[in-house]
Amino acid sequence: MDGGVRALSPGLPAVAAIEWAAPWLAPYRDPGEAVARAIAHSGTVAAALQDSKPPAVPDFVTQDALPEGQAYEAHIFRTRTVPTRDNLHDFFNGLVWLAFPETKRRLNELQAAEIARAGVGATRGPLRDALTLFDENGAVLDAPPALWEALVARDWQALFVTRRALWGQARLRVFGHALLEKLVVPRKAATAHVLLLPAAEGPLGDAALARCLMPEHMARKPFAPLPVLGVPGWCGANETPDYYDDPKVFRPRS
Repeated sequence: MDGGVRALSPGLPAVAAIEWAAPWLAPYRDPGEAVARAIAHSGTVAAALQDSKPPAVPDFVTQDALPEGQAYEAHIFRTRTVPTRDNLHDFFNGLVWLAFPETKRRLNELQAAEIARAGVGATRGPLRDALTLFDENGAVLDAPPALWEALVARDWQALFVTRRALWGQARLRVFGHALLEKLVVPRKAATAHVLLLPAAEGPLGDAALARCLMPEHMARKPFAPLPVLGVPGWCGANETPDYYDDPKVFRPRS
């Protein structure tokens, strides 16, 4: 191949298909495009991420650095390295590390503490389960109170139709790397678990979010489901109100 470009791993053909202009990728676009370009030269996701990371982010290593039988989160905490496979899932996990290093580190600290306390069993337990859910599928919403009220009530008509103009004052940040992976091929049913946070003063950035991840709060699974393609501007089809008349996606509160 020209210019020393190496063949991509069979697990990464979809990297070239990522639409970086998608609104949910806004926090990840600049590093994401750089890492995607680097993959063509490095041949591995770990090496491409490692070349782009700041000192505050743990080192990215290939998956074979994780010893057999070692818990993934405990290994990250002990070695300050992130075992990384050549697939989209771990590609997006790495991008979240680059964009939200303090939050990812806090999640890892809590996971590792629970593993040290209780070990690794057949089930994760309520705290680890909630931490994993947020890590994989979570999102954070900064919005006016009226939108929060509608979200918690699952009042989709109020959230997306009658109070639609308020979304101009809102910002939804997708945090979960599994959800980012799913959104490479967007489907209407793609749903985030929006973290219901204690009131925060000022903008909810990385450091503030990390401070809000308190074990006793997270163990209660404080999430509200949100079909993300219902967000105004995130899908052209949702410009008509009947987009939300789909009970399989926009489910009422039970």
